[in-house]
Amino acid sequence: MFDDLHDIDWAALEHAYGPAHEVPAWLSALRSADPAERDAAMNGLYDAVHHQGSVYSSTAAGLPFLFALAEDPRAPGRAEVVRFLVSVGRAVIDQAEWGAGDHFGIGPLMRGRAEAFAGFAAEADPRMRVAAIPGLALFLDDAERAAALLRERLAVARGVVEALVVVKAAGTLALRLPEAAEGVTGWLTDLGSDPVLPPEVRLGAVAERARCGPGYPDDDIVPAAVGLLREIARGTDGTWWRPPHRADPDRNGLPPQIAAAFEDLDRASRVHTSTTESLRTLHRALAGRVPQRTELLAGQLGSPDPGMRLDAVRMAEDLVKSWRGDHTALVGHLAARLDDDLEISAAAASALAVCGRIAEPAREALAARAAALRARYGPDVWSSPRPQERRAHQEAVLALARLGDPRAVPDLTAALAGGGDTWRAVEVAGFLPREADRLVPPLCDLLRAAEPGGDPFNTSTDALIRALARLGDPAAVPVLTDALAAAVRGDGPWTVEAALNALAGFGPAAAPALETIRPLAVTGGRSRAAAVAALWAIGRDPREVLPQVLALLGEGGFPAMRAAEVLVGIGPAGAAAAPRLREMSGDSYEWVRVHAATALWAVGGAGAPVVLDVLLQAWEQNPMTAATAVECLERMGPAAAPAVPRLRAHAAAAERMARFGGVDEDEELRRACLALADRLS
Repeated sequence: MFDDLHDIDWAALEHAYGPAHEVPAWLSALRSADPAERDAAMNGLYDAVHHQGSVYSSTAAGLPFLFALAEDPRAPGRAEVVRFLVSVGRAVIDQAEWGAGDHFGIGPLMRGRAEAFAGFAAEADPRMRVAAIPGLALFLDDAERAAALLRERLAVARGVVEALVVVKAAGTLALRLPEAAEGVTGWLTDLGSDPVLPPEVRLGAVAERARCGPGYPDDDIVPAAVGLLREIARGTDGTWWRPPHRADPDRNGLPPQIAAAFEDLDRASRVHTSTTESLRTLHRALAGRVPQRTELLAGQLGSPDPGMRLDAVRMAEDLVKSWRGDHTALVGHLAARLDDDLEISAAAASALAVCGRIAEPAREALAARAAALRARYGPDVWSSPRPQERRAHQEAVLALARLGDPRAVPDLTAALAGGGDTWRAVEVAGFLPREADRLVPPLCDLLRAAEPGGDPFNTSTDALIRALARLGDPAAVPVLTDALAAAVRGDGPWTVEAALNALAGFGPAAAPALETIRPLAVTGGRSRAAAVAALWAIGRDPREVLPQVLALLGEGGFPAMRAAEVLVGIGPAGAAAAPRLREMSGDSYEWVRVHAATALWAVGGAGAPVVLDVLLQAWEQNPMTAATAVECLERMGPAAAPAVPRLRAHAAAAERMARFGGVDEDEELRRACLALADRLS
């Protein structure tokens, strides 16, 4: 098979980064006896040929060679090849369910090779079986045969991990082939209560049955799951179960913020117990049933297994971020975990930070935890060379700062003065406006010393600017003005835009910056829209700003949207923009339509029915436009009364729908919808 590898014009095919000329080398390297060479080749395939679950023409062209490797008993690393094949096939099936079509004929090819997976799943090597079993559910079109093979595999499965893979595949089969659903879901129900099976496998069956629906989960599922967790706990010795060691990638040279983001992704993807995937599945099935999920999480968080507790913290964070409801009890459970193992403590504090103001009941526990870690590990624990101590303390301080608690300030000011991980302190300083007199001076010192740059990922300067903007102390205006001028001279467009946005927030108090802003409003390139907005916010002269606003409207896209925002402030004096705004209100992009409609109302260019029609249709199409729409509805007053049903529906929705996914933003928007609906009713 590999003799034909170079007969393919790989450069004419594509992967995630362009022509696929590297692919034959990666495929050849998978035959190497050197595990490191094979790992590098597989990483290349995942990164380019199967990038973030996507498939390309080169993916399809490589499949015959991958099957040849998988079917060759002499080939090394076959299980990894099979796992890759299953991942590609699953991606195509998922895309077909989303209406994306079957790209490059991969689906038929995988189904045509389904019997190969039946063979792989029966091999002696457990790694091959575990890699191949999902393929039985994904690629076999004979529902009866697929179900029979899965029953057969469960009967001879060696160990909990292999059994759980079979159970998960059964759920996938029931969802993929309707003719398999009744038989498979009945089987899963029986497995969930089979006392002969290990409790981990029964829990997996309960979770998969819940995933399959319909009419499930019922009211008994959470008590059953909690009972199984207790049974599992009786078999644990309270020590960590660790997955096989995986070398951490080299992140030297990355900005610390980016390196930390990669570490967070790594932590989120780790599996700490054999129940991790089952519990994730069960939580997804329970969706917005907040009381039931809280009950389940209480059982998880109280487990003697530290890995299960850590998983539960992450699942609790996901619940609060995604679903509205009464999370008071859950916050209490998270607060109780602050005194846990350092890794769990750090995760609990991080989750509480994500909760925003909902975490208020945990305020004292966070303060106590930060103080206890300082007392135990010393006053310099913020910058401890021991990562677990440092992270546990920092996360508690950061969560406290997000609640606006002044007890976070000593650690933050020490960090801002050079105490290490300064960027973390900068991230949260803006949440403490009442402590501006203590935080603004060190932030200004750091900004004076910073070099403005154009790299959007090197966010230290921009983060400093944003922190000073949130604190809102006019004492920062001279330093922000200097930062703007330096960024203009140094051609740092990202910093220019950040400084313009910050200065705009100070309004007329930032008048000393107008000398630098005015030229940018005319020739500011990508920063021009931000400069025009700042010119209006600070100077408040419609005659000066309106010509620039009209020019931006003509550019379309984001500049036009920003110009529409300025027109909301200008009001009727901007009536000359009405014809262009009416054009924009019919744009194909809902965000352009929403901004155009809000500006049309402000300048008097359209009546309430026209504006409401645009706002409500866009809101229906994209709930993320809600905050912008509500601001306009508030300005419209009684004329917005027809929007009351939409306001109440948004406020009553179970799922969070804030524009940027923040809990505080969503809660604030929900309250605004309710208050406005009450006023208009």
